[in-house]
Amino acid sequence: VIHGAWCVGSKRNSYHCSQVEFQIDQNTDGDQKEVRNTFLLQFWDRNMDRLLAWRSIQAMLFDQPLVLDMSYESNMSRREIENTVSQLMEVEGWNRRAKEPYHLHFCNLQPDGAYMKEFLKRYGAETWDRLLITNTEAHAVDVFPRDRLVYLTADSPNVLRTFDHSKVYIIGALVDRSILSGLSLANAKRLKLATARLPLDEFLHWEMGAKNLTLDQMIRIMLSMKETGKWQEALQFVPKRKHVGFNQNQSSKHMGPKTPWLEKDGAAQRLIQW
Repeated sequence: VIHGAWCVGSKRNSYHCSQVEFQIDQNTDGDQKEVRNTFLLQFWDRNMDRLLAWRSIQAMLFDQPLVLDMSYESNMSRREIENTVSQLMEVEGWNRRAKEPYHLHFCNLQPDGAYMKEFLKRYGAETWDRLLITNTEAHAVDVFPRDRLVYLTADSPNVLRTFDHSKVYIIGALVDRSILSGLSLANAKRLKLATARLPLDEFLHWEMGAKNLTLDQMIRIMLSMKETGKWQEALQFVPKRKHVGFNQNQSSKHMGPKTPWLEKDGAAQRLIQW
């Protein structure tokens, strides 16, 4: 039995099955060395694509949104925009293949802007139009209720203690190498949005460098939190070169209560209504 199909062998080593055909190659010594079944591989790829597309459609209709804020193209060079789009393509890929994907929203995406031109160059117009994401010129505050929005930025004084499935998290679509510190935080404050940072200091022994993560690292962390709600698992996607391991006092306990809240650094713990 091969993949559930009864097969009969012949002297020519071709196995004819009721559903598929396997061709077995032989080396010069007559030993079987490879079994090829391009039909099953193509069948698997097509059905996997359908499954992933179905999950993305379900996410667009019923699941939690995640916003990528595309309002930073004027702050970056052409090379930085190209790098950002490369990371955004990884974001879309990781999300599309996830067990529990987000409904991705590319907000502030200008039709004639540098981001869009690079997307069309990379994807092609036809593929871009088929992507199961929402792209809009509107800002997140024009799409979602303000009290549901939380802007994630490494410069926030507030620690994201617990993942909240009812919130819409925003991630700035920018490369941080040459961007002035506090740019995304200033943007969030201007829009009067709640802000939060990931609990990197609380869970990790940070070794060196800024606590800015790439977009592909952020999406993997956020997908893990959506699925598991455990920072210990989600922060495994922080590059090992940036830290020397998890804090022992945090790795064995849950961080915060079950209700969503933020903790103000350097102050007493307090509940914050978003």
